Amino acid sequence: MKGIERLRTAEDLGLIRVNEPLWLHSRWRIGGVADLFIEPLRADQVARACARAEEEGVALVIVGNGSNLLFSDAGLRGAVLKIGRKFSHYTVKGNIITAQAGAWVPALARAAANRGLSGLEHAAGIPGTLGGLIYMNGGSLRHSIGETVRRVWAMDRFGNVKVMHNAECAFSYRRSIFQDTDLVILQAELLCRPDDPSRIRRQTLEILEERKRKFPLKLPNCGSVFSNHPELYDSFGPPGKVIQDLGLKGLTVGGVQVSQKHANFIVNLGGGKAADVFKLVSLIRAATFKRTGLYLECEVRYVDERGRLGPLHTFLDEAN
Repeated sequence: MKGIERLRTAEDLGLIRVNEPLWLHSRWRIGGVADLFIEPLRADQVARACARAEEEGVALVIVGNGSNLLFSDAGLRGAVLKIGRKFSHYTVKGNIITAQAGAWVPALARAAANRGLSGLEHAAGIPGTLGGLIYMNGGSLRHSIGETVRRVWAMDRFGNVKVMHNAECAFSYRRSIFQDTDLVILQAELLCRPDDPSRIRRQTLEILEERKRKFPLKLPNCGSVFSNHPELYDSFGPPGKVIQDLGLKGLTVGGVQVSQKHANFIVNLGGGKAADVFKLVSLIRAATFKRTGLYLECEVRYVDERGRLGPLHTFLDEAN
């Protein structure tokens, strides 16, 4: 705890809070308390926070809006560095949008549509930050943000900033190089296509209406829990269909439930715990394997008490 105390009293790291409830920073509304919570306002504060955490031996977890994260019920014995609204400036010049990593994705999609710029329509309803979307190469309707990214500014844990072109980001389905490194995404340049503003706005509205119809937007959730598995998809369909065909819609463990609206969503009915999610995901994966011979893999990331972060299914064996 001495390291945490020294980090807490370090100068000019941004906004700092102690004993911060992590459920406040998760779209699932699940998670214990973090020892320290830092919101930087500038890139130099990100660099200082990373350097000081390294010096003090304090686990440091970088998060955005928590749209795709499940925090441990035990919280975090370390620090969370949130790149969100305090780090969200963006500019539009011609057909290029340059935005900080904390920029709200729906706001960027709306700004692009209003200026007659196409390429972000698929992301209009995704409740996350640009940095998180790039990290996961997220998207919808068979599109992903990697199709639009031109360059990314990323910082290593020593404060060095690297400008990475699209090919260097190694984008693939729900993957990017950032999942395999300690690089912190600071900013990105998005290359859009000029198009008719009315057409873009119409398509955007259609996408938002479709999301409202299909997804359980009124209950806390992390979006799609399981990623598409090519072999599974070809033989049995997408994860939601497989789970639905198994009759698992509505399956409930503790305070969480397989959504009645879309089976690839797990919703928090109130008071849900990470332990409930673990058990429910385990039951779904076991049932799917019994039926198909293939295990579903998780899109959602888990942050454990020690600050380790990775796909939820990789932690299941340790929990059992």
